[in-house]
Amino acid sequence: MKKSTNEFIIPFVGLKIGTHRYEFNIDKSFFEGVEDTLIEDANVLVELAFEKKETMMIAEFSISGTVATPCDRCNDPMEMSIHGDYRIVYKFGTEISEDENLIVLHPETFELDISAPIYELLVISLPARKIHPEGECNEEVMGLYNKYIVNANEPEDNDWDEDDEDWDEEDDTDEDWDDEEGEDEDDSDDDPDNDKPIDPRWSVLKNLN
Repeated sequence: MKKSTNEFIIPFVGLKIGTHRYEFNIDKSFFEGVEDTLIEDANVLVELAFEKKETMMIAEFSISGTVATPCDRCNDPMEMSIHGDYRIVYKFGTEISEDENLIVLHPETFELDISAPIYELLVISLPARKIHPEGECNEEVMGLYNKYIVNANEPEDNDWDEDDEDWDEEDDTDEDWDDEEGEDEDDSDDDPDNDKPIDPRWSVLKNLN
C-alpha cells in the first residue's frame, strides 16, 4: 500500500472515550504509488464511525460511490458502482492475531493508519467478474478474442472413420468371436480348395454324379 498522508492517520491517544465520525473522499490520487492496483480511479465517499473504549477501539467503515477498473473481458476501463461495509476491532497486546477483523496494536502505538483497510474495502467490494454490459466492450479487442480465443476452444474435427461409427465395443463379446470361429470351421469343410485329404468313399460318390 502507498505511503499514507496525514488525512488517513487518526491520532487516537488524544480522543475522548466515545464514538467519533469521519468522512473521506477517495479519488484518483488515493491510488498513486499503489502497485498492481485493480482500481484506476474513483469517486467514493468513505464514512468512518470510530469508537474508542477503555481497552479497545472499533472502526466501522462504510463506502459508496463509483470506481474505474479494467474490464476482465476487453481490458478497457469501465465504471461501476460499489457499496460496502467493513468492521475492524483494535486492541493492545503483543500476540499475533489470526482474525483478519482483529488487529493487535503494540502497547506504545498512538495513531492509526486507515488507508490500508479503506483500500481493502474498495477491492473486496468489486464483483468477482468485472465486465462491460453486453455490446460495450472494445470492438477491436472482441474481434481478436472471437477469432483466436473462442475458435481455439472449439473441439477439433473427429478423425473417427465413418465406417466404424456403428461399431460397439460392448457388443463385441467372446461369444461372438466363438461363433465366428465356428462358422469358419464349418465353411472350411465345403471349400473345394481345402488342402485336407478327401475320404476315398466321398470321391466315389462324387463320380457317380
